[in-house]
Amino acid sequence: MVILIGNQKGGAGKSTLTLLLANYLTESHKRKVTVLDMDYQQSVSAKYEKAKVLDNDPPYEVMAADLTHFPMMLEVLTVNPDETVLIDLPGKMDDDGLIPVILSGDLILCPFNYDEFSVDSTLLFAMVAGRINNRAPTVFIPNRIKANVRYDTRQQVDRVLAGFGTVSPAIAERIDFQRVDTLHTPAIVLPAVLPVLDLLYSNYIDKGGAV
Repeated sequence: MVILIGNQKGGAGKSTLTLLLANYLTESHKRKVTVLDMDYQQSVSAKYEKAKVLDNDPPYEVMAADLTHFPMMLEVLTVNPDETVLIDLPGKMDDDGLIPVILSGDLILCPFNYDEFSVDSTLLFAMVAGRINNRAPTVFIPNRIKANVRYDTRQQVDRVLAGFGTVSPAIAERIDFQRVDTLHTPAIVLPAVLPVLDLLYSNYIDKGGAV
């Protein structure tokens, strides 16, 4: 199964969500996971290399991936039907090399916030991804939501996004998300993320991407 994590807007939490999901699948469900880091900042790859320097045995492999090498890498990685490949997409959709990547997805996850710029970027990402790949379900994940901030347009945004996919429960803002790495997820953030991760697993991942 190939799961894409993407949004046009930087800072939406793509890389953190990639780590959270990879940790969850390996720890809670003993899944074989490989992460392809295609994000320009490659923060997931950096954390993976740091963990290796500390002589820790990684629970999954992270590879910095170039768009030009993707088709060959995907063919190798998907030989095993039990393999789950997570792809942290680049923050921009202006490269034709992304077309085979988006086509490969069995599930598309899009973290976003309710500010105007994030919503516009999220809609653009959803429209582009949907035109390329109308087979994979898309799940929009409200991310880093502050409890003390009013989101007056929240219901309106959810209604618009529902035209492109499903809007999950929100993940609340926690400073401890900065401590998530390729080895573990801090226990203090689990109450904020487990409802969303459990939903993704039971509704999509355990069913191979089907709704």
